[in-house]
Amino acid sequence: MSASLIDRITINPEIAHGNPTIRNKRYTVEGLLEYLAAGDSIEDLIKEFPDLEKEDFQACLQYALLNMKQKFAEIKAV
Repeated sequence: MSASLIDRITINPEIAHGNPTIRNKRYTVEGLLEYLAAGDSIEDLIKEFPDLEKEDFQACLQYALLNMKQKFAEIKAV
């Protein structure tokens, strides 16, 4: 897994109440994972949210995997 993917996940107490987001935007990791879990494809979501990239969704999946393995990603607050 690429470390650069996980670097897309940010935690900023002033954005989304400090929940993990994508690149300091207001898209929460949890919210994007909910779309994926509901069956939306990455391609469809990119059309819906054009300021996101395929790698952003991959970063969400990587973050979820690391948390499932209890290897919590070290993310620095901004």
